[in-house]
Amino acid sequence: MTPQSNFMVVAAIKPEREVELRQLLDSMNRAPGRVDPNNELIPFAEFDELHFARFVILDDKTTEDIRVYGLAPRQYPLYLAFLGDVDGDANAFLGKLIKRAGKGLVRIFSCCEGFTSETNLLAWMKQHHAPAIAAYVNWRGRTVRQIREEAALYEAVQSYIEKNAGTFEGLAPRELHEKLRSFVKAEKSGGRLMLSRENPTPIGWQIKNLLHLIGLPLLALLVSPLLVVLAPFYIIALRRLEKSDPEVCPTADQKHSEDLSKFEDHDVTNQFSAMGSLKPGLVRLLTTIGVLKTVNYGARHITRPGRLGRIRSIHFARWVFVAGTERMIFCSNYDGSVESYMDDFINKTGFGLNASFSNGIGYPRTNWLVLDGCIDERNYKEYLRRHTLPSQVWYKAYPGLTAVDLERHTRIRQGLETPSMTDDELCQWVALL
Repeated sequence: MTPQSNFMVVAAIKPEREVELRQLLDSMNRAPGRVDPNNELIPFAEFDELHFARFVILDDKTTEDIRVYGLAPRQYPLYLAFLGDVDGDANAFLGKLIKRAGKGLVRIFSCCEGFTSETNLLAWMKQHHAPAIAAYVNWRGRTVRQIREEAALYEAVQSYIEKNAGTFEGLAPRELHEKLRSFVKAEKSGGRLMLSRENPTPIGWQIKNLLHLIGLPLLALLVSPLLVVLAPFYIIALRRLEKSDPEVCPTADQKHSEDLSKFEDHDVTNQFSAMGSLKPGLVRLLTTIGVLKTVNYGARHITRPGRLGRIRSIHFARWVFVAGTERMIFCSNYDGSVESYMDDFINKTGFGLNASFSNGIGYPRTNWLVLDGCIDERNYKEYLRRHTLPSQVWYKAYPGLTAVDLERHTRIRQGLETPSMTDDELCQWVALL
């Protein structure tokens, strides 16, 4: 299989070039929230391994919230983030991106600190790389090429069934399966359908993945005696903080919400970027790192393909520290409206939501890290909306398709490539059509 990887370039914006940068990013769109996939600066559609990409200006409006701890807010520069999710190695993709769209990238990044006409673009992007502390891939190994081929297969099969409805009426599942297999075989032979085989999994990735699978549990085992000793002190410290941490959940500014809405609901999938500051202190920092390392391990080795816990609507997601460890951004690509997205998290994985986000300043108060918190639905939603940022440019390689669609298409293909199935398996497969 071809594993997926991600990249994220974060750089401070030159204050005197901010307006120019925003205009450049706007020029990549047909309208707010509607990218031109063949825009002149970065023609995203020309890169067959690119699933999602976005440019987002990290204009965090919540830095003043730290005053609730009696601390003065820091003055952070405005940052530009460029991130994407790709098939294969991210560095290889960046090399290809620079070769094709280097001039566009130079125009954009020249608005950032430390970038001049003499700058080596690839070296600069690597220098400003912001690695994810945790990342989620909906279906590792499912490439953009596979998604597009399986979508074409689904459309062809549906069209064939509709055009031959009388022929298929009353057919038993096994007969239907055989007819559709014959149809697909003929379409492939005629060059009208392409269903590529998986590439071999890179040996280097397999070794790294195995080391990661073994490494974290082994490390936890080695330090377990120390953890047992420290656990009571940690729990007491965390509970003390939970009982006294202030909530900062005022109603989100109406104009801010309206501005966000301009970038949402132009496809069945939406982008989401939320940024905020961590609560001060070592306990909160260590808790954040511990929780997200665990999330990353689970997403990589434990969760079923297509599911983050009980949530099936997320394509890709990541948590990233921004310019140190005081602030963090969470970015995802999800199906449905932002309201349904928030409800999914509250109702299906509220404990994980609390563990992951309750270390942010102002989050609704939790108990024992995973209880309460987002159960206060109104405060949670206001909190999240205040921290949400618009993506100035957002690209999706397969518009109109949800994560559930992609899984259905894959299962239909698998059924068509299976010469024999049991009666129960055939009934389940036919139900997909």
